[in-house]
Amino acid sequence: MAIMRYAEALNAALREEMGRDPRVFMFGEDIGRYGGVFKVSRGLMDEFGEGRIRDTPISEQALTAMAVSAAMTGTRPILEIMYADFVPLCMDALVNQASVFGYLWEGQIEIPFVLRTQGGGGVGTGAQHAKSLDVFLAHIPGIKVVAPVTPADAKGMLKAAIRDPQPVIFLEHKLLYNTRGEVANEEDVLVPLGKARVAISGTDISIFASSKMVVEAEAAAKLLAKDGIGAEVIDLRTLRPLDLSAIKASIAKTHHAVVVNEGWNFCGYVSELSATIMDHCFDDLDAPVSRVAMPDMPIPYSEPLEAAVIPNASRIAEAARRTLA
Repeated sequence: MAIMRYAEALNAALREEMGRDPRVFMFGEDIGRYGGVFKVSRGLMDEFGEGRIRDTPISEQALTAMAVSAAMTGTRPILEIMYADFVPLCMDALVNQASVFGYLWEGQIEIPFVLRTQGGGGVGTGAQHAKSLDVFLAHIPGIKVVAPVTPADAKGMLKAAIRDPQPVIFLEHKLLYNTRGEVANEEDVLVPLGKARVAISGTDISIFASSKMVVEAEAAAKLLAKDGIGAEVIDLRTLRPLDLSAIKASIAKTHHAVVVNEGWNFCGYVSELSATIMDHCFDDLDAPVSRVAMPDMPIPYSEPLEAAVIPNASRIAEAARRTLA
Protein backbone atom coordinates (compact mmCIF):
# COMPACT_ATOMS: atom_id res chain seq x y z
CA MET A 1 0.00 0.00 0.00
CA ALA A 2 1.04 3.60 -0.58
CA ILE A 3 -0.40 6.94 0.55
CA MET A 4 -1.58 8.84 -2.52
CA ARG A 5 -3.61 11.89 -3.35
CA TYR A 6 -6.81 11.22 -5.29
CA ALA A 7 -5.28 12.84 -8.40
CA GLU A 8 -2.13 10.72 -8.05
CA ALA A 9 -4.24 7.56 -7.78
CA LEU A 10 -6.00 8.43 -11.03
CA ASN A 11 -2.64 9.14 -12.67
CA ALA A 12 -1.32 5.75 -11.51
CA ALA A 13 -4.38 3.99 -12.93
CA LEU A 14 -3.96 5.70 -16.29
CA ARG A 15 -0.23 4.92 -16.44
CA GLU A 16 -0.72 1.27 -15.50
CA GLU A 17 -3.55 0.67 -17.95
CA MET A 18 -1.74 2.38 -20.81
CA GLY A 19 1.33 0.29 -20.07
CA ARG A 20 -0.75 -2.89 -19.93
CA ASP A 21 -2.85 -2.36 -23.06
CA PRO A 22 -1.49 -0.57 -26.16
CA ARG A 23 -5.05 0.04 -27.37
CA VAL A 24 -5.62 2.57 -24.58
CA PHE A 25 -5.04 6.21 -25.47
CA MET A 26 -6.15 9.56 -24.04
CA PHE A 27 -7.28 12.81 -25.56
CA GLY A 28 -8.82 16.06 -24.39
CA GLU A 29 -8.20 19.74 -23.76
CA ASP A 30 -4.83 20.54 -22.15
CA ILE A 31 -4.21 16.98 -20.99
CA GLY A 32 -0.84 16.60 -22.69
CA ARG A 33 1.90 19.22 -22.29
CA TYR A 34 -0.01 20.97 -19.51
CA GLY A 35 -0.84 17.72 -17.72
CA GLY A 36 -4.53 18.50 -17.30
CA VAL A 37 -6.12 21.41 -15.48
CA PHE A 38 -6.02 19.33 -12.27
CA LYS A 39 -2.72 17.60 -13.21
CA VAL A 40 -4.26 14.14 -13.39
CA SER A 41 -2.38 13.35 -16.62
CA ARG A 42 0.90 14.94 -15.54
CA GLY A 43 3.91 13.23 -17.12
CA LEU A 44 1.95 10.81 -19.31
CA MET A 45 2.79 12.52 -22.60
CA ASP A 46 6.50 12.30 -21.81
CA GLU A 47 6.13 8.59 -21.09
CA PHE A 48 3.75 7.50 -23.86
CA GLY A 49 4.24 10.16 -26.54
CA GLU A 50 1.94 12.45 -28.47
CA GLY A 51 0.40 9.54 -30.36
CA ARG A 52 -1.30 8.21 -27.22
CA ILE A 53 -1.73 11.42 -25.20
CA ARG A 54 -3.34 13.95 -27.50
CA ASP A 55 -4.17 17.60 -26.89
CA THR A 56 -7.28 18.71 -28.75
CA PRO A 57 -9.17 21.86 -29.69
CA ILE A 58 -12.20 22.89 -27.66
CA SER A 59 -15.10 20.95 -29.19
CA GLU A 60 -16.75 18.63 -26.68
CA GLN A 61 -19.40 17.43 -29.13
CA ALA A 62 -16.82 16.42 -31.76
CA LEU A 63 -14.51 14.84 -29.18
CA THR A 64 -17.24 12.58 -27.82
CA ALA A 65 -18.20 11.45 -31.32
CA MET A 66 -14.51 10.71 -31.93
CA ALA A 67 -14.37 8.60 -28.75
CA VAL A 68 -17.38 6.55 -29.84
CA SER A 69 -15.92 6.00 -33.32
CA ALA A 70 -12.48 5.07 -31.97
CA ALA A 71 -14.00 2.60 -29.51
CA MET A 72 -16.05 0.96 -32.27
CA THR A 73 -12.95 0.36 -34.35
CA GLY A 74 -10.89 -1.51 -31.78
CA THR A 75 -9.18 0.99 -29.49
CA ARG A 76 -9.99 1.97 -25.90
CA PRO A 77 -10.09 5.76 -25.75
CA ILE A 78 -10.20 7.84 -22.58
CA LEU A 79 -11.72 11.26 -23.18
CA GLU A 80 -11.37 14.04 -20.62
CA ILE A 81 -14.06 16.73 -20.58
CA MET A 82 -12.59 19.48 -18.44
CA TYR A 83 -15.77 20.44 -16.54
CA ALA A 84 -19.00 18.48 -16.12
CA ASP A 85 -20.88 21.69 -16.98
CA PHE A 86 -19.86 21.09 -20.61
CA VAL A 87 -21.19 17.50 -20.76
CA PRO A 88 -24.52 18.67 -22.29
CA LEU A 89 -22.45 19.37 -25.43
CA CYS A 90 -21.62 15.63 -25.50
CA MET A 91 -25.16 14.35 -25.18
CA ASP A 92 -25.92 13.60 -28.84
CA ALA A 93 -23.01 11.16 -29.10
CA LEU A 94 -23.83 9.64 -25.71
CA VAL A 95 -27.61 9.32 -26.13
CA ASN A 96 -27.90 8.56 -29.84
CA GLN A 97 -24.67 6.65 -30.46
CA ALA A 98 -22.73 5.24 -27.49
CA SER A 99 -25.73 4.01 -25.53
CA VAL A 100 -27.62 2.35 -28.39
CA PHE A 101 -25.13 0.91 -30.90
CA GLY A 102 -24.61 -2.32 -28.97
CA TYR A 103 -28.39 -2.79 -28.86
CA LEU A 104 -28.94 -1.92 -32.52
CA TRP A 105 -26.29 -4.41 -33.66
CA GLU A 106 -27.30 -7.12 -31.19
CA GLY A 107 -24.00 -7.04 -29.32
CA GLN A 108 -21.85 -7.55 -32.42
CA ILE A 109 -19.77 -4.50 -31.50
CA GLU A 110 -18.45 -3.15 -28.21
CA ILE A 111 -17.90 0.51 -27.38
CA PRO A 112 -15.28 0.47 -24.62
CA PHE A 113 -14.49 4.09 -23.85
CA VAL A 114 -14.26 6.16 -20.69
CA LEU A 115 -15.37 9.76 -20.42
CA ARG A 116 -13.69 11.40 -17.42
CA THR A 117 -14.98 14.70 -16.11
CA GLN A 118 -15.14 16.61 -12.85
CA GLY A 119 -17.91 18.61 -11.28
CA GLY A 120 -19.19 19.96 -8.01
CA GLY A 121 -18.92 23.26 -6.19
CA GLY A 122 -17.10 24.59 -3.20
CA VAL A 123 -14.31 26.75 -4.64
CA GLY A 124 -16.17 29.76 -6.00
CA THR A 125 -16.09 28.87 -9.70
CA GLY A 126 -19.64 30.07 -10.33
CA ALA A 127 -22.67 28.83 -12.20
CA GLN A 128 -20.83 27.54 -15.30
CA HIS A 129 -18.02 25.54 -13.66
CA ALA A 130 -19.51 23.91 -10.55
CA LYS A 131 -22.53 21.80 -11.51
CA SER A 132 -23.18 18.17 -10.61
CA LEU A 133 -25.04 16.70 -13.59
CA ASP A 134 -24.99 13.08 -12.42
CA VAL A 135 -28.66 12.55 -13.18
CA PHE A 136 -28.29 13.66 -16.82
CA LEU A 137 -25.91 10.76 -17.40
CA ALA A 138 -27.41 8.14 -15.09
CA HIS A 139 -30.70 8.54 -16.95
CA ILE A 140 -29.25 6.90 -20.10
CA PRO A 141 -29.58 3.09 -20.44
CA GLY A 142 -26.45 1.44 -21.80
CA ILE A 143 -23.96 3.72 -20.05
CA LYS A 144 -22.36 3.10 -16.66
CA VAL A 145 -21.83 6.06 -14.33
CA VAL A 146 -19.38 5.92 -11.43
CA ALA A 147 -18.38 8.49 -8.79
CA PRO A 148 -15.73 7.24 -6.32
CA VAL A 149 -14.74 9.21 -3.23
CA THR A 150 -11.57 7.54 -1.91
CA PRO A 151 -8.18 7.45 -3.67
CA ALA A 152 -8.23 3.64 -3.53
CA ASP A 153 -11.62 3.48 -5.23
CA ALA A 154 -10.59 6.17 -7.72
CA LYS A 155 -7.69 4.02 -8.90
CA GLY A 156 -9.47 0.67 -8.76
CA MET A 157 -12.66 1.87 -10.43
CA LEU A 158 -10.86 3.78 -13.18
CA LYS A 159 -8.91 0.63 -14.04
CA ALA A 160 -12.17 -1.36 -14.08
CA ALA A 161 -13.82 1.31 -16.24
CA ILE A 162 -10.99 1.23 -18.80
CA ARG A 163 -11.31 -2.55 -19.09
CA ASP A 164 -15.13 -2.52 -19.29
CA PRO A 165 -16.69 -3.31 -22.69
CA GLN A 166 -19.39 -0.64 -22.23
CA PRO A 167 -19.14 3.16 -22.19
CA VAL A 168 -18.37 4.43 -18.68
CA ILE A 169 -18.75 7.99 -17.40
CA PHE A 170 -16.20 8.56 -14.64
CA LEU A 171 -17.23 11.47 -12.39
CA GLU A 172 -14.63 13.19 -10.23
CA HIS A 173 -15.01 16.10 -7.80
CA LYS A 174 -12.68 19.08 -7.75
CA LEU A 175 -12.52 19.06 -3.94
CA LEU A 176 -11.35 15.44 -3.81
CA TYR A 177 -8.19 15.73 -5.92
CA ASN A 178 -5.98 16.60 -2.94
CA THR A 179 -7.52 14.16 -0.45
CA ARG A 180 -5.17 11.36 0.62
CA GLY A 181 -5.59 7.69 1.40
CA GLU A 182 -4.06 4.24 1.14
CA VAL A 183 -3.91 2.84 -2.38
CA ALA A 184 -2.80 -0.62 -3.51
CA ASN A 185 0.44 -0.64 -5.49
CA GLU A 186 -0.47 -3.82 -7.39
CA GLU A 187 -1.56 -3.28 -10.98
CA ASP A 188 -4.35 -5.86 -10.95
CA VAL A 189 -6.31 -4.54 -7.96
CA LEU A 190 -9.64 -3.50 -9.49
CA VAL A 191 -12.75 -2.24 -7.73
CA PRO A 192 -15.83 -3.71 -9.43
CA LEU A 193 -18.37 -1.33 -10.91
CA GLY A 194 -21.91 -1.58 -9.57
CA LYS A 195 -20.96 -2.42 -5.97
CA ALA A 196 -21.63 -0.05 -3.06
CA ARG A 197 -19.41 0.31 0.02
CA VAL A 198 -20.40 0.57 3.68
CA ALA A 199 -18.39 3.62 4.75
CA ILE A 200 -19.77 3.65 8.33
CA SER A 201 -21.91 0.96 9.94
CA GLY A 202 -24.99 1.92 11.94
CA THR A 203 -28.37 0.63 13.04
CA ASP A 204 -30.69 3.66 13.27
CA ILE A 205 -30.74 5.34 9.84
CA SER A 206 -29.15 4.81 6.41
CA ILE A 207 -27.54 7.70 4.54
CA PHE A 208 -26.91 7.08 0.84
CA ALA A 209 -24.43 9.30 -0.99
CA SER A 210 -21.67 9.36 -3.60
CA SER A 211 -18.53 11.36 -4.39
CA LYS A 212 -17.89 14.41 -2.15
CA MET A 213 -21.28 13.96 -0.47
CA VAL A 214 -19.93 10.79 1.18
CA VAL A 215 -17.47 13.01 3.06
CA GLU A 216 -20.36 15.19 4.24
CA ALA A 217 -22.43 12.13 5.15
CA GLU A 218 -19.58 10.74 7.25
CA ALA A 219 -19.30 14.09 9.04
CA ALA A 220 -23.08 14.03 9.59
CA ALA A 221 -22.81 10.55 11.10
CA LYS A 222 -20.33 11.91 13.65
CA LEU A 223 -22.74 14.72 14.54
CA LEU A 224 -25.57 12.22 14.95
CA ALA A 225 -23.41 9.95 17.10
CA LYS A 226 -23.21 12.74 19.68
CA ASP A 227 -27.00 12.39 20.01
CA GLY A 228 -26.77 8.62 20.35
CA ILE A 229 -27.94 8.01 16.78
CA GLY A 230 -26.13 5.30 14.82
CA ALA A 231 -26.09 6.36 11.18
CA GLU A 232 -25.00 3.93 8.48
CA VAL A 233 -23.31 5.66 5.53
CA ILE A 234 -23.48 3.84 2.21
CA ASP A 235 -21.09 5.05 -0.48
CA LEU A 236 -22.96 4.15 -3.66
CA ARG A 237 -19.77 4.47 -5.77
CA THR A 238 -21.72 3.53 -8.92
CA LEU A 239 -24.78 5.58 -9.83
CA ARG A 240 -25.74 3.25 -12.67
CA PRO A 241 -26.06 0.30 -12.35
CA LEU A 242 -27.23 0.82 -8.78
CA ASP A 243 -26.33 -1.72 -6.09
CA LEU A 244 -29.90 -2.43 -5.04
CA SER A 245 -28.94 -5.36 -2.81
CA ALA A 246 -26.74 -3.12 -0.64
CA ILE A 247 -29.52 -0.55 -0.37
CA LYS A 248 -32.09 -3.16 0.63
CA ALA A 249 -29.76 -4.74 3.19
CA SER A 250 -29.07 -1.40 4.88
CA ILE A 251 -32.71 -0.32 5.07
CA ALA A 252 -33.74 -3.75 6.36
CA LYS A 253 -31.43 -3.02 9.28
CA THR A 254 -32.16 0.68 9.97
CA HIS A 255 -35.72 1.15 8.61
CA HIS A 256 -34.99 4.83 7.83
CA ALA A 257 -33.29 6.51 4.87
CA VAL A 258 -31.76 9.83 3.82
CA VAL A 259 -30.52 10.25 0.24
CA VAL A 260 -27.94 12.91 -0.62
CA ASN A 261 -26.65 14.33 -3.90
CA GLU A 262 -25.00 17.61 -4.91
CA GLY A 263 -27.27 17.97 -7.94
CA TRP A 264 -30.62 19.71 -7.97
CA ASN A 265 -33.59 18.34 -6.04
CA PHE A 266 -36.41 18.50 -8.63
CA CYS A 267 -36.16 15.53 -11.03
CA GLY A 268 -32.73 14.93 -9.50
CA TYR A 269 -30.75 11.83 -8.60
CA VAL A 270 -32.13 12.02 -5.06
CA SER A 271 -35.64 11.83 -6.48
CA GLU A 272 -34.89 8.68 -8.48
CA LEU A 273 -33.06 7.08 -5.56
CA SER A 274 -35.91 7.90 -3.19
CA ALA A 275 -38.46 6.40 -5.61
CA THR A 276 -36.31 3.29 -6.05
CA ILE A 277 -36.17 2.81 -2.28
CA MET A 278 -39.93 3.25 -2.01
CA ASP A 279 -40.45 0.70 -4.82
CA HIS A 280 -38.21 -1.98 -3.30
CA CYS A 281 -38.03 -1.29 0.45
CA PHE A 282 -41.44 0.13 1.37
CA ASP A 283 -42.30 -2.62 3.84
CA ASP A 284 -39.02 -2.07 5.71
CA LEU A 285 -39.45 1.70 6.05
CA ASP A 286 -40.77 3.25 9.24
CA ALA A 287 -40.81 6.79 7.79
CA PRO A 288 -40.69 8.50 4.37
CA VAL A 289 -37.32 8.86 2.67
CA SER A 290 -35.71 12.29 3.14
CA ARG A 291 -33.87 14.03 0.30
CA VAL A 292 -30.94 16.43 0.67
CA ALA A 293 -29.83 18.21 -2.50
CA MET A 294 -29.21 21.57 -4.13
CA PRO A 295 -32.13 24.01 -4.30
CA ASP A 296 -33.45 24.69 -7.78
CA MET A 297 -31.22 27.62 -8.67
CA PRO A 298 -27.86 28.34 -10.34
CA ILE A 299 -24.79 27.95 -8.13
CA PRO A 300 -23.80 31.38 -6.79
CA TYR A 301 -20.33 32.79 -7.48
CA SER A 302 -20.13 34.26 -3.96
CA GLU A 303 -18.41 31.65 -1.81
CA PRO A 304 -20.59 32.28 1.30
CA LEU A 305 -23.74 31.97 -0.83
CA GLU A 306 -22.35 28.89 -2.56
CA ALA A 307 -21.67 27.27 0.82
CA ALA A 308 -25.25 28.05 1.86
CA VAL A 309 -26.82 26.08 -1.00
CA ILE A 310 -24.48 23.06 -1.34
CA PRO A 311 -25.55 20.12 0.89
CA ASN A 312 -23.39 19.77 3.98
CA ALA A 313 -23.05 17.67 7.13
CA SER A 314 -25.37 19.79 9.25
CA ARG A 315 -28.18 19.66 6.67
CA ILE A 316 -27.79 15.89 6.32
CA ALA A 317 -27.85 15.42 10.11
CA GLU A 318 -30.91 17.65 10.36
CA ALA A 319 -32.69 15.56 7.71
CA ALA A 320 -31.80 12.38 9.61
CA ARG A 321 -33.18 13.74 12.88
CA ARG A 322 -36.36 14.86 11.13
CA THR A 323 -36.79 11.43 9.57
CA LEU A 324 -36.33 9.64 12.89
CA ALA A 325 -38.77 12.01 14.57
